[in-house]
Amino acid sequence: MPGTHEKFLTFFRKHVPTNMKVLDLGAGHGAFTKTLYEMGYEVYACDLFPEIFQFDPVECRKVDITSDFPYVDNYFDVIIAIEVSEHITDHQNFFRETNRILKSGGKLYISTPNILSIKSRMRFLKTGFFYTFIPLDMRNHDGLQHVSSLTLDQYNYVAVQNNYIEAEVEIDKYQRSSIGLFILFYPILFFFRKNNKLNRLHNYRKLLFGRLLFLTFTKNSL
Repeated sequence: MPGTHEKFLTFFRKHVPTNMKVLDLGAGHGAFTKTLYEMGYEVYACDLFPEIFQFDPVECRKVDITSDFPYVDNYFDVIIAIEVSEHITDHQNFFRETNRILKSGGKLYISTPNILSIKSRMRFLKTGFFYTFIPLDMRNHDGLQHVSSLTLDQYNYVAVQNNYIEAEVEIDKYQRSSIGLFILFYPILFFFRKNNKLNRLHNYRKLLFGRLLFLTFTKNSL
């Protein structure tokens, strides 16, 4: 989505000093890898299609997220996966392998469309598809389609199974469309809140109004 790299970079710089060893997982053409490299990070890159990577100073290794990653245990301080998790179906292996190659206390940063926003919920009521999701082409297996619409609760469930702490949640920005639709959505929230039937897990401000989720999972050091 427009501005994703810029918003994520602002978020990332606040949390990660440049002396960290960073893996750009799903690096694509290498634009974000290049940015981190020029900022002084010790950056590594991998992708399902390393042949499309275009930043020569950094090697891009082939990684199939459904298989073992070609890195040794406890190697990276940080792993980033920008707009990757909605493209994969094997989240168990994704979280297991990223946890294995992170150092104790290391962090996995994920950006993904926020399917819990009011805009997304209204879109689902109308079409049966969440925000940024469309009907799948059953003959297309290039890895570029949005195939997994996990909620925050579901991300946490798989992550905790694989030795992570539940995610810290940030967003890239508030969606004006979600804020506008809140006028229609508020009576529903008010009714359930009044009757003590509203689960707050998925109904607080960042999730209701945010466009992208920035999820930070910390490797459990126990």
